[in-house]
Amino acid sequence: MTWMVTGGAGYIGAHVVEAFRAVGTDTVVVDNLSSGHRGFVPEDIPFIQADLNDRAALDGAFAEHPVAGVVHIAGYKYAGESVRKPLRTYRDNVTGMVALLEAMEGAGVANMVFSSSAATFGTPDSELVTEASATVPESPYGQTKLIGEWLLADQARAAGLRHTSLRYFNVVGSGTDRISDTSPHNLFPLVFDALVAGRTPRINGADYPTPDGTCVRDYIHVADLAEAHVAAARRVESGETVEPVYNLGSGAGTSVREIMDAMASVTGIDFEPEVQARRPGDPARIVADGTLAARDLGWTMRHSVQDMVASAWSARQAWEAQQEQRAQQTR
Repeated sequence: MTWMVTGGAGYIGAHVVEAFRAVGTDTVVVDNLSSGHRGFVPEDIPFIQADLNDRAALDGAFAEHPVAGVVHIAGYKYAGESVRKPLRTYRDNVTGMVALLEAMEGAGVANMVFSSSAATFGTPDSELVTEASATVPESPYGQTKLIGEWLLADQARAAGLRHTSLRYFNVVGSGTDRISDTSPHNLFPLVFDALVAGRTPRINGADYPTPDGTCVRDYIHVADLAEAHVAAARRVESGETVEPVYNLGSGAGTSVREIMDAMASVTGIDFEPEVQARRPGDPARIVADGTLAARDLGWTMRHSVQDMVASAWSARQAWEAQQEQRAQQTR
């Protein structure tokens, strides 16, 4: 049987496709390429360029392929941008998910793993976030992810959908040079852009009550995240008991200073970050407890901070070389 990966041409989705391939599971990718790249999907993987709100395309995909379940990653994923573009966020993340669930029900597909977000928590009231922590999202993005979880729960009650949702904070690194994080909003690409352009990266606040004075956050390697999606999919498909949500986190976190030090070490670009004033509302430390995911999904942090930065930098250089090669071919 085949698993459909929506958003499978994106940074995270393409890694999930790779993880499925590693365990011998066939996939079919649905992606509108609004932020993904066709080149991230291997040529031998069936690819359907379509928006989730295109029911005809979804129905056709389910009719053509023996889909056992869906890993749903597609969506408008920028928390900051979602405040400026709430209607697009709700259309892509809520209306699109409704269309997907309708198409799944029509095709008799009853398994889903939803790529949710720690943005559902908003600003947690404790340093260690568990699945039981209050969900008080502070952006349309976080709200739509929480609504997605509600949709799954309601559809499970109504139609027997088997599902689980994965919540996580900052996804970094790369599992292969073929797939790079090209988002204009994510931390690693932003820091790399600054270093390459000769600008000094900035730290917002260095006087927090943490070991080095900078904020501590959860960073997880994208390959570890992808393996967790596949483990969840296999557990859901087999009918084993799953929690409605799992946090994927380190339980310890990494400071912004540690990230910057690793950036300097890996890139060979020596720099001292510019320290600015704290940003209002930034907690000193937020990390997720991955105990339940470790128990059920085999979740573990398999990559160090150095691994995360080194793999991201290598993939970025490969991406830039590829873009330059294409540019030369069109001149």
